[in-house]
Amino acid sequence: MKAAEELDETVVTAADAAVETIQREMTSFARRARATASRMHPELSLVSYTLLGHLEERGGCRATDLAAHYALDKSTVSRQVAALERSGLVERRLDPEDHRVQVLHLTGTGTEILAQVTESRREAFRERLAGWPEEDLARFASYLLRYNAAGGDEPAGDPSAD
Repeated sequence: MKAAEELDETVVTAADAAVETIQREMTSFARRARATASRMHPELSLVSYTLLGHLEERGGCRATDLAAHYALDKSTVSRQVAALERSGLVERRLDPEDHRVQVLHLTGTGTEILAQVTESRREAFRERLAGWPEEDLARFASYLLRYNAAGGDEPAGDPSAD
């Protein structure tokens, strides 16, 4: 009986193999995304791009909101925000409802650079996916949505990794 139990532990199912492939390919995707981000704008890492996108989407927010959204330590976000401020991409403004609070907003330059990088990223995806049939694109998009939705509020990126 022990031999059968040992055999069961070594059997790799098709699902196990698929999960291993997904993990490996998503790691490759993440590495490529980081490398591509630095080529699109040398001062704008993938994490910086993500933070700017979040600020644009929300119309501004506090650094503590960024830390909570990405499940990061406040000091980590503070370093990233400081770098974005030094680059002139983000500015702090007093919250009109509570003058004790500073809200982060994109500057005009930050908005322009974010738009440029976003368009460059879209074009890179269009080129990479150019030969795909429309139904494959739709299926892939739905799988990514499903995968990300299953993650709940997991961090979108770790700014400390940059």
